[in-house]
Amino acid sequence: MRTFRGVIVALGCVAASTAPLAHCVRAAGIEDSDDLVSETNVPKTWDDKAMESLELPLAEPRATPKHVSADYYYQIPAWKIYRSYPVYHPDKEPAGYVEALAQKTPEIIWDEERHPKLETEEDWIAAGEMVFDLPIGGDFGRMLPSASTSVFVRDRRWYEANGVLATADGVVPYFRYLIREKGKVELGTLSCAMCHTRVMPDGTAIKGGQGNFPFSRVYAAQMVEKEAIADGVRGLERLLYGAPWVAPDSQTNLWETPVDRLAAVHAAVPAGVIARHRSSPNSPVVVPDLFGLQKRRYLDRTGLQRHRDIGDLMRYAALNQGMDNLSSFDGFIPSGDDFKSLPDPKTYRFLRYSDEQLFALAKYAYAVKAPENPHQDGELAERGAKVFATQGCAKCHEPEKDYGSDLLVAAPGFVVPREHPEKSHVMARRVGTDATLTLTTRRGTGFYKVPSLRNVWCRGPFEHNGSVATLEDWFDPRRLDDDYVPTGWKGPPGTTTRAVKGHAFGLRLSADDRRSLIAFLKTL
Repeated sequence: MRTFRGVIVALGCVAASTAPLAHCVRAAGIEDSDDLVSETNVPKTWDDKAMESLELPLAEPRATPKHVSADYYYQIPAWKIYRSYPVYHPDKEPAGYVEALAQKTPEIIWDEERHPKLETEEDWIAAGEMVFDLPIGGDFGRMLPSASTSVFVRDRRWYEANGVLATADGVVPYFRYLIREKGKVELGTLSCAMCHTRVMPDGTAIKGGQGNFPFSRVYAAQMVEKEAIADGVRGLERLLYGAPWVAPDSQTNLWETPVDRLAAVHAAVPAGVIARHRSSPNSPVVVPDLFGLQKRRYLDRTGLQRHRDIGDLMRYAALNQGMDNLSSFDGFIPSGDDFKSLPDPKTYRFLRYSDEQLFALAKYAYAVKAPENPHQDGELAERGAKVFATQGCAKCHEPEKDYGSDLLVAAPGFVVPREHPEKSHVMARRVGTDATLTLTTRRGTGFYKVPSLRNVWCRGPFEHNGSVATLEDWFDPRRLDDDYVPTGWKGPPGTTTRAVKGHAFGLRLSADDRRSLIAFLKTL
């Protein structure tokens, strides 16, 4: 048995405490006791002091978000985790599968009264995988406009039209079926797994990888179907991307254009890249992998959030599953009534994870490992390692730091304030990459963080906005030309050619050295 404190005990109740979990020490014959606390203590997720220093100031300091109080946060009801079931491609779905699911009795496996076994590190990691797979939208959510399951995930034409991949055994790892009411099969979406699962060409699925579900393309197709609720779609766009302090607000056109044109903006974003909330479909963001996450000082491409301990990762997860839409950005509250006033926490559109669920999720995220690298060291890669060393690549991509860095790079046009709290971690050099994301969105800090090169063999597209599809494209000197056709995200609507600027390092290598360097990078 284990004592759970700090979990909502009824809809709308305030969490009373966040004390550690007490463990049974069965081997010693000792019963559960508050005096016997495991070495595994669950941090309080929404700690007001920690939240105040969690995020870096935005490029426009007055817009730096003020997050809701812990008192408000803990009034939001916590998720109930129901047992979920795989979704199959229609060509591989077992006969009578969905009909059989409809006959199953709903089973809650984690709420304020029930929880999975949580006695060992392995138990916590296994429980965290359940949270990772937990859908928070779908048939019962509106963040991703969705049709019934019979309309798309069971229609092979939908897969062909959108380029949605399934594993070799037919599982579609981005979704799960939920049974919350006997006789009703719901399609669950918007889990962590939806963005952080990559299906490889051989049909294997990499959990924790840079996901390749074509989220924006699917969103665009369903947006067109929702033309009848155009005002709702535009309101959602403003919730996701509004940045009214930017003058002129570069997002204005997103909620003033016809829905079909708006859909075209999203449809242009390729798999592996996403116009996530607080960014913009005019400057989307590549999906990160989670490998080696515990070594990263900053989270997000713009270094938006500090990563000081596991509690910060818990806070990051909470914010990115709907809670930072409650924050005030210079008076703009994305999920606020009229974008100005906080909604009633008891009826907020999202539920929150309990602290224990977030702790388990963070444990799992720290534990995920990249699959075995098929690219082996050889003569070409050995030569590439020498190129890496002689070209000074390790100055930014340090081998002892997983071929990354703890440093930030200031974007073109951003003047680092003298009093900036992270000034000691800002590189003196700049690399000249496009500054749109980090100067004009709610994730904009004025910086980009130095990315790790570890596991680039199973990543792509590359650059913070996914402009190039492959490493070969990244090291193609032609990408600096104005008549270059980007091989990844093309750019805002109407863009046919554009230079992919910045990071000119490696572009002057000979063809042989370039080929060798890429071979080496793929072995990391």
